[in-house]
Amino acid sequence: MTTPNVVVLDYGSGNVHSAVKALERAGANVELTADRRKVAEADGLLVPGVGAFSAVMDALGTVHGAELIDRRLAGGRPVLGICVGMQIMFERGVERGIKSEGLGEWPGTVTELPAEILPHMGWNTVEAPADSMLFDGIRDERFYFVHSYAAQEWTLETSRPFEPPRLIWSEHGARFLAAVENGPLTATQFHPEKSGDAGIRLLANWITSLNKN
Repeated sequence: MTTPNVVVLDYGSGNVHSAVKALERAGANVELTADRRKVAEADGLLVPGVGAFSAVMDALGTVHGAELIDRRLAGGRPVLGICVGMQIMFERGVERGIKSEGLGEWPGTVTELPAEILPHMGWNTVEAPADSMLFDGIRDERFYFVHSYAAQEWTLETSRPFEPPRLIWSEHGARFLAAVENGPLTATQFHPEKSGDAGIRLLANWITSLNKN
């Protein structure tokens, strides 16, 4: 088994170096870049995201991120989104009444959680199906969240020959999607790189899956 090459998309998002280090610890060769060829050829692409939905979309535009991500997914090439990097995979986000267009890889809108205390900050459990690839061996662990917004419903319909997505839920004020496994596109609302050994195991599970593509 070869060591997969993973690119962390460099578009100015904060705190990417912790993601790079976590991926290296989990067993990948990692490079932080927005180089078009390297993004296209990598075994896996990680899309980080910190801050406001609209700001992340604007920053992605400076490196043609939407095109890079869409081309990889069209070719069945694995992509992992983290935090706002997950949220932008949906059609749109609404923050403080402002609507922003997302990448539209999944239908739906990211909205504020109806919780008394925001942001949702700290460790929380998730509900993962038994056949989850990401959560193999760690379904009972806690993961670290920092967010006020999330996708709170799933409306994408699939039919054969496509496998149904694996949906992982958590709760803070309401149920929300903590992670999604949908073919080559995988994403987590929480931060694996801040989730201790469980987060490293999750990244290792994703990295192992890259050898199967």
